[in-house]
Amino acid sequence: MKLISLAFFALVSTQAFALPVGSFDALKIPSNHFEALDPQYDFNGIIKLSNCSGSVIRFAGMPDTAKAIALTNGHCLSGGMPDPGEVVSNQNVNRSMRVYSRAQKLVSISATKVLYSTMTNTDITLYELKETYKDLTAKGVDSFDLAPTHPGLGTSIDIVSGYWDRGYRCDIDAFIFELREAGWTMKDSIRYSATGCNTIGGTSGSPILQTGTRTVIGINNTGNEDGQKCTMNNPCEVDEQGKIVVKDGASYGQQTYRIASCLTPDFRIDLTIPGCELYKQKK
Repeated sequence: MKLISLAFFALVSTQAFALPVGSFDALKIPSNHFEALDPQYDFNGIIKLSNCSGSVIRFAGMPDTAKAIALTNGHCLSGGMPDPGEVVSNQNVNRSMRVYSRAQKLVSISATKVLYSTMTNTDITLYELKETYKDLTAKGVDSFDLAPTHPGLGTSIDIVSGYWDRGYRCDIDAFIFELREAGWTMKDSIRYSATGCNTIGGTSGSPILQTGTRTVIGINNTGNEDGQKCTMNNPCEVDEQGKIVVKDGASYGQQTYRIASCLTPDFRIDLTIPGCELYKQKK
C-alpha cells in the first residue's frame, strides 16, 4: 500500500469485527493507493461496497440480457441492518459500487433494487444492478456461479474481499446448527478452520468460493471477537439439544445454495414457491 494509505490501513486492518461493517468508505479510497492484487485469488467479479464486500453472481440459465445480481450480507444493506425476523424485498435503491474486471481494474456499477435481504436464518442481500450481464461482459467483468448443493466438510475455500482487496484461504471446519449473535439467529452456518480465514471488518459480504473454482458456496459474515457469549460481535454456537459453545476467535459464513429453491422459471425470487428455503417474514 502506498502514500497516506499505509499508516491508515495498518491501523484499521488490525481490528477484528463481526457484524459491524467496515470503518471507512472504501469507495472514496483511490485505487492507486493499493498494490497489485494477490494473484492466487480470483478478483474478477468481486465487488467493493462503501462498507462491505460482495460479488456478481448469476443463476444457472440466466440470459445475457438479464439485469445482473450482486450478493452481499444482510447487515451490509444500505439503510441499516434488517431487524430479527424482518425481510426487505423489491425495494428501489440507488447504491454505487465498484467491481473488479478480468484486467483487475475497478469498474463502476450501481444497484437499483433490493431483491431480497434478511438476517434471519442467514445473512444475505441480493441487489439487482442497473447493468445487464452483457453490459458487464463488455467491461471485462464476469459473474460467479452459485453452488446448487450443500458444501462438504473439509472443503478448501477462498474468501475474497473487495473492501480490503485481499483474500483468505482455509477449510470448512464445521457446520453449526444455530449461530446466535445479539438478537439474530443463523442456521447451518459454516465455521472456518482455525488458521487462514481470520476475517476482519469490511470482509463482510465476501463470497466463499470453493478453491480453484468460480463457484460460490457461501458468504462471509461474522466472527467471535472477545470470547463473549451470544452478544454483538461474539456469536455463539448452539447444537440441536440447545447446548451453547463459545469459540473465541472463530469466524463464520452462511450458505447460499438455498437461494435457488426460491427462483421462478424467469429467475425472480418468489418466497411462496413450494420448497422455498429462504426466510419468509411472519405477518
